[in-house]
Amino acid sequence: MWRKIILTFIILILSAGVALFVFKSEPKLNKNFEAEKTFFKNHSFRLGLDLSGGSHLIYKADISGIPFGQVTDSMNALRDVIERRVNIFGVSEPVVQVQGGGFISGGEEKLIVDLPGITDVEKAIAMIGQTPLLEFKVEAPQNAPQEVKVGPDGQATLDIRSQFAPTELTGRYLKKATLEFDTNTREPKVSLQFDDKGTMLFAQITKENVGKIVAIYLDGAPISTPVVQEEITGGQAVISGSFTPTEAKLLVGRLNSGALPVPIILLSKQTIGAILGDDAVAAGIKAAIIGFLLVVLFLIIWYRLPGLVAVVSLSIFIIIMLTLFKLIPVTLTAAGIAGFIISIGIAVDANVLIFERVKEELRSGRTIPDAVLVGFSRAWSSIRDSNISNIITALILFWFGTSLIKGFALTLGMGVLVSMFSAITITRIFLSVVNLNSESKIARFLFSSGISK
Repeated sequence: MWRKIILTFIILILSAGVALFVFKSEPKLNKNFEAEKTFFKNHSFRLGLDLSGGSHLIYKADISGIPFGQVTDSMNALRDVIERRVNIFGVSEPVVQVQGGGFISGGEEKLIVDLPGITDVEKAIAMIGQTPLLEFKVEAPQNAPQEVKVGPDGQATLDIRSQFAPTELTGRYLKKATLEFDTNTREPKVSLQFDDKGTMLFAQITKENVGKIVAIYLDGAPISTPVVQEEITGGQAVISGSFTPTEAKLLVGRLNSGALPVPIILLSKQTIGAILGDDAVAAGIKAAIIGFLLVVLFLIIWYRLPGLVAVVSLSIFIIIMLTLFKLIPVTLTAAGIAGFIISIGIAVDANVLIFERVKEELRSGRTIPDAVLVGFSRAWSSIRDSNISNIITALILFWFGTSLIKGFALTLGMGVLVSMFSAITITRIFLSVVNLNSESKIARFLFSSGISK
């Protein structure tokens, strides 16, 4: 018995410490947040676009030059590149997703980019636009049509871009870029290393174009037009030109962060204000508090002393969940908060199943300690089966759902797992400590409602 009492005090002390961590690491609750240690400052709640405000961008991908069978892979590569790019700028949990060319998107391949915390749309556009599009082009056939530019003075010049034809080799196959200096002139140059597929393509291109120009294009403009002397099988290319060391270093950084495998065009931009986000957070907190208080009222009125124990266990469950949200960390959206609130109801459901089983055992004439022991044992199978079904549902939603649905599924799944611990372990320990050995009517009244011998 003493062991259980000591364990109860340890759980309560740890819960109080965790609750203090949640309070001190949240700027909206802690007035002295700026004076706190770095650990607390780095673990505030991470809010999604709908709660913190930010930028919502929709891009159209130009897939006209990509074979039909490679569109999906190219779009996935584009998504990964954009994610790496915005992560470099410290954007918290960017959401980048591909919208396929089906009926909903009007047959176009689109890229949806959500940047929480970035309310300056032009800055967000610059983040995406700074990602370079790297292309390798060969000399166009002699019978290919040539484009002519007419200048302001009326003089016609041949457009250099029409003299080159695109190849399959793009920045999609770039493995890494490094800054080097010419040993003779000390001029900076950028060395490119391709992956296995890129190495094969580059070897084929150079083999077929010995003595011809293979132009290197960056963001649609030729930056280097070297003449191929021989087949290059090592998968390396060099960009040289009138670079300053700073420009070359910047280009290397941009290429390593991701060269766009597909050109993109901005279709729409939208700013979600922080005020709307604050209102959504306030509404979610209000709903959670009201729901929690109603649950507390029900448990105490209907189950009395066990209900009070369940309230303490439920409070610890909420503290654990909030701590996990901060430490993992979980990006909270409005849907995620909804999943958390539902998980509170699931945690209560487990306690209700246990207490109803205990009531049945008490009605059958068992003593309170025996009724608690048997009640937990009989309720476990129902709790286990219902929670497993909830976890399976959460996994399916997380695997197949959109980013909005994933937030709901994640918090719901976490809540189900933690609720099993709080209901089965914490509630059981607390009930063992407050267990009433007396078989008086007062003891039975305190322990449960509607019970008669």
